Amino acid sequence: MNVKKRHLALVAAGLALILAIWQADRLAQTHALQQGQERAETALSLTENALGGYLARYQAIPQLLAGLEAVRDLASHPDDPARRGAINRLLDQRNALLESSDIYLMRPDGLTIAASNHAQPQSFVGQRFDYRPYFTQALQGQPGRFFGLGTTSGVRGYYFSAPVHDAQGRIAAVIAVKIALDAVEASWRARDLRIFVTDPDGVLFMASRADWRYRVIMPDAGDWRARMDPTQRYDGQTIRPLTRSDSVSDAVRLTQIADDQGRREYIAVSRPMPEAGWTVHVLLDTAELRSQAQMVVLLLILLGCVLGAGALILGQRRARIAERLAMQIHATAELERRVDERTADLARMNRRLQAEIAERRATEAELRAAQDSLVQVGKLAALGQMSAALSHEINQPLAAARNYADSAAILIERGDSPRARDNVRQIVALLDRISAIGKHLRNAARKPGDRLGPVALAPLLVETRMILACRLAATDAELLLDLPADLPPVLAGPTRLQQVLVNLLGNAIDAVSGAPDRRIILTAHAGDGTVTITVRDHGPGVPTALAGRIFDPFFTTKGPGAGMGLGLSISATIVRDLGGQISCEDGGPGALFRVCLPVAQSDRVAA
Repeated sequence: MNVKKRHLALVAAGLALILAIWQADRLAQTHALQQGQERAETALSLTENALGGYLARYQAIPQLLAGLEAVRDLASHPDDPARRGAINRLLDQRNALLESSDIYLMRPDGLTIAASNHAQPQSFVGQRFDYRPYFTQALQGQPGRFFGLGTTSGVRGYYFSAPVHDAQGRIAAVIAVKIALDAVEASWRARDLRIFVTDPDGVLFMASRADWRYRVIMPDAGDWRARMDPTQRYDGQTIRPLTRSDSVSDAVRLTQIADDQGRREYIAVSRPMPEAGWTVHVLLDTAELRSQAQMVVLLLILLGCVLGAGALILGQRRARIAERLAMQIHATAELERRVDERTADLARMNRRLQAEIAERRATEAELRAAQDSLVQVGKLAALGQMSAALSHEINQPLAAARNYADSAAILIERGDSPRARDNVRQIVALLDRISAIGKHLRNAARKPGDRLGPVALAPLLVETRMILACRLAATDAELLLDLPADLPPVLAGPTRLQQVLVNLLGNAIDAVSGAPDRRIILTAHAGDGTVTITVRDHGPGVPTALAGRIFDPFFTTKGPGAGMGLGLSISATIVRDLGGQISCEDGGPGALFRVCLPVAQSDRVAA
């Protein structure tokens, strides 16, 4: 009987578990879809506002152009060649200024007499557009709107129009402005969002996916093509259906669309734009949302398994305790012996832990010493690379000093003392330059034992540019500095900070070597108690997959023999020691390194 009850209890528990999993999956799916709908609604609002704002920029342009005296004059004298030429040039200039697609002027019979594209092969001049609704609306004295394919250019556009009145107040012409929609459509690219705009007949006029364009999502009403053909809105473009089926799940509207890539489910939200005559749609792919919901359910199942295992372990532990309590009556001495043994084991483990702690502390000290050695090794390696540049810098003033010395000897023999003294002054100046170069070399080779203090970035960059001058000249690279005059000093060590700048700029020089754009831009700005230094090159950049390892020791993206992979690792260590942060990201194009250091304040310097 007890076995039967146990089996029934197990079956009931299994059913309850299955019901709980099903309910958890349902709640997770509902929550994921509701969050997806909120995201889709947000994207819909942003898309609608951006599209409405883009159209609003050009809505008043036809009325403004229609009020120009020159335009009204041509409308009153449409056959005057001189007036036509002047208006053609005027419309061409205004079209370029407004960044619209086309601007053109039509007579009341629909014949175009002036256009911004008058000099192009597909000029509107001489074309008739009286079949377009925006023309008839303007001819009736109202501002006109229309969207469709251009019958001459074949390019999609939105048209605004306005009547042009003559001196007697009669409508003498119609002026129209066409704007392109490709730039707005290109901004809709997203990984899991599908954005499109439909006309009143359900035809997709704009879409984030090109293969969805010129498809109809509404059932065929029978006369929709007849309503469009007189206006030639799509100019013979083939309109294909986009198969879809709608459903509702927990107040979330879902739609399934079958296209060339298969059948997928989306969260569908839409909103009409009455003024434009459009409806904006946003679809959010539910595949990732449902995967996330399933992951949540899986985590809950795992958590339940863990809790179940914990309960089982707890039950077993209680059983063992009860067994031990029963055995304790008969085996007190054995338990005391085991306690003594356990105490001895704990003492041994305590001693072992203390030994391991001491060993780890020693290891950390060795690692710190090795890290300092690596920093110096990196500096010496950079020093080897700088030696050629410094040798070149020193040989030039030495050769010049030798020439001045020879000239001075000859001038002294001739008795020309003023010119001889001038040569001696030149020799002294060259020797001062050699001394400055040697000072930079000693500073670069010195171990980083300098104390933290205020360091001005501008003079430090002058020395850094001198160190890298030869490499800049050899690769024909250009170093551009953008430092504000009121940039505060940073809290750092000058030698260590210069090593970071040399490493970053040296890597940037290697990156732009052979690139079409060899500019290296270093900028700095202060804010929130820090100074941010950015170094950006225009080279191939750092792949996203490698950005997380770029500061690891001995990791390099250069070819064999081109580097040891220690420069960025050493620079990251130095920046952390200075209390700052360093990061790498995509500069689009090229790589962008950002170094944030604290501002040198009086109380921090004292500390």
